[in-house]
Amino acid sequence: MDSPPTVTLKTPAPLLRLLLLLSGTTGMLDAASILCLDKVFTANMTGNVVFLAFAIAGAPGFSPLPFVVALLSFIVGATVAGRIWRTRGAHLLKDWLVVAAGIETVLLLIAALVSSGYDAALAEPIWKLAIILALISSAMGFRNAVVRQLKVPDLTTTVLTLTITGIASDSRMAAGPATNLPTRLGAVASIFGGAIVGALLVLHVGLAATLTLTAVLILIGTLMFARHPLMADLQR
Repeated sequence: MDSPPTVTLKTPAPLLRLLLLLSGTTGMLDAASILCLDKVFTANMTGNVVFLAFAIAGAPGFSPLPFVVALLSFIVGATVAGRIWRTRGAHLLKDWLVVAAGIETVLLLIAALVSSGYDAALAEPIWKLAIILALISSAMGFRNAVVRQLKVPDLTTTVLTLTITGIASDSRMAAGPATNLPTRLGAVASIFGGAIVGALLVLHVGLAATLTLTAVLILIGTLMFARHPLMADLQR
């Protein structure tokens, strides 16, 4: 089977803007999970691997279960997305993005419903913590797999390590060409801004409202950008 085409540096502006919006929602979700879900990342699995190691080593304040749930759920979401991508055949990219946004939105809205009666301060009951983590992490795994197939430079929507490395190593101070600087800075700003918004929402409104608003942003934002004329004929 032919591999999917690569989206190059000439990525349509609507797709770039959509990925920046999704980066912002990543910040919102990680703010919600860190502040309410026992210090677990739902989009950045590097942190979970490290924290799981702390828990196994017996460090106080770290329990293995939430990190294992997040990691396994993320893998499941990414696996399902990868399989759907490879078996659905040729489709317009905008249609695939809408499907992906719909799946992500449903998972987040279910997580918002489950969060009713969940005590974020005590991270209890534990079964609700596990279900919420599983739903959000699988949604993020699904998204990561989708965005990975797009191969848009410096816009993974969830991870900034390589993006920040690129800003520094390709900068004029490093005798570099400052490649993709606006996009890279936009990615950093989007996740940073999203994290601020997510933290404010969690602290002043609550977990359920934060998850609901994030889901709405993902779905409406994707529908808006998918309708742009420049997205009309782009194949996945």
